[in-house]
Amino acid sequence: MPFNSLTFLVFFVVVFALHQLLPGWTQRKQLLLVASYLFYAAWHPPYALILLFSTTLDWWLARRMFRSESSVSRRRWLLLSLISNLGLLGFFKYGGFLLENSRLALGALGVSYQPPEWTIMLPIGISFYTFASLSYTIDVYRGKVRGDAPFQNYALFVSFFPHLVAGPIVRASFLLPQFAEPRRASADQIGWGLALTCMGLFCKMVMADTVFAPVVDAVYADPTAHGALDAWAAVLSFSGQIYYDFAGYSLCAIGLALCFGFEFPDNFRYPYAARSPVDFWRRWHISLSTWLRDYLYIPLGGSRAGATQTMRNLMLTMLIGGLWHGAAWMFVLWGGLHGIYLALARAWPRPPAEAERESRKLPATVLTFLLITLTWIPFRAADWSIMQALLAALVRPGLATKIDPRVLTVCFISMLATFCWQFASRDRSLSARFSALRPVARAGLLALCLIGIFLCSGGDQRAFIYFQF
Repeated sequence: MPFNSLTFLVFFVVVFALHQLLPGWTQRKQLLLVASYLFYAAWHPPYALILLFSTTLDWWLARRMFRSESSVSRRRWLLLSLISNLGLLGFFKYGGFLLENSRLALGALGVSYQPPEWTIMLPIGISFYTFASLSYTIDVYRGKVRGDAPFQNYALFVSFFPHLVAGPIVRASFLLPQFAEPRRASADQIGWGLALTCMGLFCKMVMADTVFAPVVDAVYADPTAHGALDAWAAVLSFSGQIYYDFAGYSLCAIGLALCFGFEFPDNFRYPYAARSPVDFWRRWHISLSTWLRDYLYIPLGGSRAGATQTMRNLMLTMLIGGLWHGAAWMFVLWGGLHGIYLALARAWPRPPAEAERESRKLPATVLTFLLITLTWIPFRAADWSIMQALLAALVRPGLATKIDPRVLTVCFISMLATFCWQFASRDRSLSARFSALRPVARAGLLALCLIGIFLCSGGDQRAFIYFQF
């Protein structure tokens, strides 16, 4: 039941109407909990049981930790939470990956091994709700949050349908307090929430799926058949596709939650206006980057133990972050490249006064954007051969374009407009930019979004890219 489907529209209208009609806070939360499990079960009903098991176990373990006065016992309960959550994630997401790589490793040693075919379906959103759930047990262990949340509140925190399958990774310390006290969305919250949802669907259906995706799919399917112009169009288009796809989902999630009176943190902050790789990760998938920082990088030692250990910690964090995205070495390579960038950026001398010169801001932003765009290649490429072929195509000028020149023109102009918009807006929030518009301009913008959504609503329906993670 993706957000960009008619089924979800009907689901949301019914749930929202019932939520508005129910008088009691407990009944409204129960409605959202049941609706969230129905939303999740719509993909594959048995996997709702895994979600329930993980939720119940972590809730019980957190209560045991919270009530325990022994640090040894608390560590044991936390270890059980880590093993159970990461064990489930590892089994479903990385089981086939481990079997295949075991076969290759044994084959290199001369041992013939044929593993059984891996046919177990990956539960949608397991990476997201696992990290959300772990934020609760780890914070309870650290004493940052109480471990006595009512089961209904905790189950709703984990399963709340706007963020369940693709984030943002909302932490328990942020969302549980919002479930503790009665709240009802104001007219302004509902209006802004619907506006965000509308803009998010426009990003997904028009920009990601209609403008950029066809070029990306055509070139990445067979890079050897395309020349430099097509290859550069595809590389730039994937930067646009993945941004508008995932940022669009995040806007929908934030907007839908706001319609029920709940606030989610921003997940994107004009990432293509970043002036360095460090700045990029402060703006891209913020809920994941801050989770990795707080629950992985800092516990590893962060930057407290010298330059060598800091670079090691950065590399480990980004390698694991890459693997989080998928069970493939291409994701590990993508994470490793970002680890190298962050390590080099930390070691590079940065005079503060020089960094803020107006004349340096645009070149730094352009170079960072190009670096990030080229680094998306291993993220998108299915394997090493596709990546090599695409890199070769980037410098193959002789081949004539096989893509309609009008389509290429739209892609290049759209990416240029995206870059200019983000560069001009990097220090202002989306709500501030929208509020600064006159009412007529706001209405016109939303009308254009709705028209675009309507015109692009036919044809094949593409799932959000991050559903696979």
